[in-house]
Amino acid sequence: MNDMAPTREQRTAALEGMGCKRKRVEDIRFTQGRGSYVDDLKLPGMLHGDFVRSPHAHARVKSINSEAALKVPGVLAVITAETLKTVNLAWMPTLAGDVQMVLADGKVLFQNQEVAFVVATDRYAADDGVAKVVVEYESLPVIIDPFKAMDKDAPVLREDLAGKTSGAHGPRKHHNHIFEWTVGDKDLTDAAFRKAEVTIKEMISYHRTHPSPLETCQCVCSFDKVKGELTIWGTFQAPHVIRTVVSLIAKLPEQKIHVISPDIGGGFGNKVGAYPGYICAAVASIVTGKPVKWVEDRIENLTATSFARDYHMTTEIASTSEGRVTGLRVHVLADHGAFDACADPSKWPAGFFNIVTGSYDFPTAHLTVDGIYSNKAPGGVAYRCSFRVTEAAYCIERAMDILAQKLKMDPAELRLKNFIKPEQFPYHSALGWEYDSGNYHTAMRKMMETVKYAELRKEQADKRAAFKRGETREIMGIGVSFFTEIVGAGPSKNCDILGIAMFDSCEIRMHPTGAGIARVGSKSQGQGHETTWAQIIATEIGIPADNIMVEEGNTDTAPYGLGTYGSRSTPVAGAAIAMAARKIKAKAQMIAAYKLEVHEDDLEWDIDGFRVKGLPEKTMSMKDICWAAYNSVPPGMEPGLEAVSYYDPPNMTYPFGAYICVMDIDVDTGVYKVRRFYALDDCGTRINPMIIEGQVHGGLTEAFAIAMGQEIRYDEGGNVVTGSFMDFFMPTAVETPHWETDFTVTPSPHHPIGAKGVGESPNVGGVPAFSNAVNDAFSFLGSTHIQMPHDYWRNWKAAKALGAVA
Repeated sequence: MNDMAPTREQRTAALEGMGCKRKRVEDIRFTQGRGSYVDDLKLPGMLHGDFVRSPHAHARVKSINSEAALKVPGVLAVITAETLKTVNLAWMPTLAGDVQMVLADGKVLFQNQEVAFVVATDRYAADDGVAKVVVEYESLPVIIDPFKAMDKDAPVLREDLAGKTSGAHGPRKHHNHIFEWTVGDKDLTDAAFRKAEVTIKEMISYHRTHPSPLETCQCVCSFDKVKGELTIWGTFQAPHVIRTVVSLIAKLPEQKIHVISPDIGGGFGNKVGAYPGYICAAVASIVTGKPVKWVEDRIENLTATSFARDYHMTTEIASTSEGRVTGLRVHVLADHGAFDACADPSKWPAGFFNIVTGSYDFPTAHLTVDGIYSNKAPGGVAYRCSFRVTEAAYCIERAMDILAQKLKMDPAELRLKNFIKPEQFPYHSALGWEYDSGNYHTAMRKMMETVKYAELRKEQADKRAAFKRGETREIMGIGVSFFTEIVGAGPSKNCDILGIAMFDSCEIRMHPTGAGIARVGSKSQGQGHETTWAQIIATEIGIPADNIMVEEGNTDTAPYGLGTYGSRSTPVAGAAIAMAARKIKAKAQMIAAYKLEVHEDDLEWDIDGFRVKGLPEKTMSMKDICWAAYNSVPPGMEPGLEAVSYYDPPNMTYPFGAYICVMDIDVDTGVYKVRRFYALDDCGTRINPMIIEGQVHGGLTEAFAIAMGQEIRYDEGGNVVTGSFMDFFMPTAVETPHWETDFTVTPSPHHPIGAKGVGESPNVGGVPAFSNAVNDAFSFLGSTHIQMPHDYWRNWKAAKALGAVA
């Protein structure tokens, strides 16, 4: 007896398409230790490079003597700025429109700045050579406090900009000023504040921190003198951008540059930009004719590669006495370090910070951001967030709690009163964004019901009464956070990098046997692209995900893409994948119609192939169509089944979420315990729920680290005092709380599959939830705002300042 035909459910399950908890295919090699990383690469005759770095935060370089270093066995060359000037490579452009020294040119501007590059036969010889290079410095005054950068008598940091009264983003009003960016209606906002019944004003600082990925930044450069071609293997989140940048800097034809980004051990924004190590390794390979490897150590990564945050936000809200917000006014002092090397879309010098209105219906708002130089490492990367969105979310979520405290209102109820309503979407914010979709009230109420919010508040009230009676030394905080993120950097009307529109791309090529390969312009650093991209294709064209190979990171094979950061993979690359798959399906439909001898309009899609309308028994599977595409296509049609799509989104996407953190703090020690953390995310269509949950867990762990201790801290002399994991908080499984995850689904109306992105969301929403919990715990003692990070020491200091500790 013949087996019964598979059911629709079985056919759908066999695809392992969107919505399936498909296991990550990349984990097979990772768990067996067979990943391919840059430092695994060993080429014949490969040399190694290492940097001489400045011990000073600000100093003039009087001389560099490399004679002793060149006598060290194995040392072949010492490259300085003077060397690079001979090939016009002493300075390089940044993604933000500034220029940056490759090696110290006349002076150094931050501790551990690159001064010279020693090339040797192995890493040990290079390190010995570094120790023998003698640099004479003349110390100069240091600026670490951003609030002193524009003092009248502040030292001039960027002497190369002397006399320049304007920069990439408009006028400069001080020699240490970079830009002023203003958005919104100042007159309307000022009027709202004059009429307001209640106002709050608070300086809300988001301290400097660092992505600190598991794998540090590194590269191998190999120049072929015969072909005139340069191949670069590196830890690049955006390989095509690196290729273009190298072409612009080195004046090599772009087709002669090959950039390969293999497996990456985490990126989190740290691996978007170009670093001096890349340039110096390339120059060294061109000069020596041999491959040159550069691998930074952990201290170098924490102290010299791109930082995150360092935003100081003076925040004001106007409202009625009943708690309806009527205006928002924010001024940001943005510390960019020695060079403006922010990985922001160049049209927006403060990224997407104008999402600072958050999830709330502000009738009017005004925002000003001043960027300044200081004697700190340059950068400003989107550390697991979309271009300054985490700073914006922290700013508005702390401010809403401060307003609730002043109004004596519950913070959750204040948010519910001011949310953008479902019927208002698409919603145009007071600072210029068009939110695509949202259902905030539903998400917030689901969170409140799930955690039994009213009962938590009653428990808190009882515990506060017990504290006042002296029956306990613990205080309880409930941190509510509701965020709207803006992701999917791509619309050319909004974004570009170095003038290149931030589209993304996909090429799909189906083989005769029904298997295929998808080459994509994105680049995974652990997000599971090889798994989820195949799932999108499986659903779109009915070929099992296991039969789709996904390839990224090689500029020779992948179509030009702008890379992976800021949760743009699914909103932009995912859309490009879906659109390429639909081109495949459209051609497949014509082939099927020809083979089934019907008009293509007489066919309808049915999970994994086409069937004739009204004749369900007359079908042709996608696998059979693939075979036919190579031997019997309609007359006049080209053989084969492949497509390319470049997707320039019409709008950003706007994922959102409702988070709550319940925390107990011992006032005598400052020790905190995260009793419960619940995170509800709405990322639109969910491609792989298991991967989403993993992304949320990872993002929340990073949010926990940032809020509760992770900080790049400087002393007055500009010395980094948190330059290793001995001092830079890196939570382990012991410290990390238990996470509860949940979701609602509000698809994006303009995205081909309705997806919005989720990788950054838990960091965006998690940080204010932790901070609000700490601040809520101390609020009944009279505190209004305690700055992050909230480590044990700072918690104890807050308790002492508030009189809770003798």
